Amino acid sequence: MDLWPAAVLGGASLAAWGVLRRWLPTGDPLLLPIAALLCGLGLVLIARLAPNFLARQVLWVILGLGVMLAVALLPPASHNLRWLRRYRYTWLTLGLLLLSLTLLFGVNPSGYGARLWLGLSRVYFQPSELLKVVMVVFLASYLSEKRELLAVGGTRIGPWRLPPLPHLGPLLLMWGFSVVLLGWQRDLGAALLFFGTFLAMLYAATGREVYVWMGVGLFLISAFAGYQLFDHVRLRVDAWWDPWPEASGRAFQIVQSLLAFAAGGVLGQGIGQGYPTFIPVVHSDFAFAAVGEEMGLLGTLAVVALFAILVYRGFRAALAVENAFAALLAVGLSTMLGLQALVIMGGTLKVVPLTGVTLPFVSYGGSSLVMSFVVLGLLLRVSAMFVETHYAK
Repeated sequence: MDLWPAAVLGGASLAAWGVLRRWLPTGDPLLLPIAALLCGLGLVLIARLAPNFLARQVLWVILGLGVMLAVALLPPASHNLRWLRRYRYTWLTLGLLLLSLTLLFGVNPSGYGARLWLGLSRVYFQPSELLKVVMVVFLASYLSEKRELLAVGGTRIGPWRLPPLPHLGPLLLMWGFSVVLLGWQRDLGAALLFFGTFLAMLYAATGREVYVWMGVGLFLISAFAGYQLFDHVRLRVDAWWDPWPEASGRAFQIVQSLLAFAAGGVLGQGIGQGYPTFIPVVHSDFAFAAVGEEMGLLGTLAVVALFAILVYRGFRAALAVENAFAALLAVGLSTMLGLQALVIMGGTLKVVPLTGVTLPFVSYGGSSLVMSFVVLGLLLRVSAMFVETHYAK
């Protein structure tokens, strides 16, 4: 295996870390090292499973690090992220416009499946990755202004007091948006991430459990309706519920994924010693299965631990910062990263139906990787908005 990708990643990560220590000394010192470890794991897997994509992924990593620094090292006048909060409708409109363009010009690089990408020559961009971030920005801005109104009860229903109907608009809007996205683009993963992140942010802003239970109820209703109305939803759920009769057909991926985890055992087969290439698109949607086969239970637990630390540090910054918008932004971004990792890891383990999202920083994919670094840059900026006296060593 060539060593140049490791050298490039190590050099670029060390350079970025040095820049952050010099120009953003109060930023969380653990976020970038954790992301670099996950990226390193991803490059090892891609070099092993899809070497033709390795050079391109290294370029995406370098671009992602550059974008992360650009976001984290905003001018001092923008230290409280006013530029994000002030233009929230602009960001949201841009994200929705790009997503809408996939209706007319959407493509799929693999040649089949949902057309979720916009292509220019041989470069492809997935607008839903950008929309995930701008949606969190929009919700953080909206909820930071309306949290008092949303926290005040009005109409009583049983043991719960609900605010006036106009204040429930965001919840109903997000539910409807998730349903439309589910049926329109067949992007089940994005629909789940949008709605799950929204509920977490709404609870963080108001502290009211009623919104969570209402949201869960609405999502279950929409999931049931999706199963009844849309063939692609029904196929996903059926393949998840009982994959073995279709082990050589539509459930081939999940069956091979389960066999890969079983073959890995506790210690794994060893890097380069397993056969995860039997799983279609293993370098993308099923990267976690490759980790399970070649690194075993211990390797998968290490990956889970890295994501848990990443989410914890994001929540820690949210709790410490006094700016309501920044706190909700950190909650939303951390939840989105953690939920995305949880959904794809659970999908490869047959805990939940497969949704087609990537494992952040690990899976192949330029759009996902660059936007994950954007999230990292925003978390670094939020963590630098307070001076902490005790950093983890």
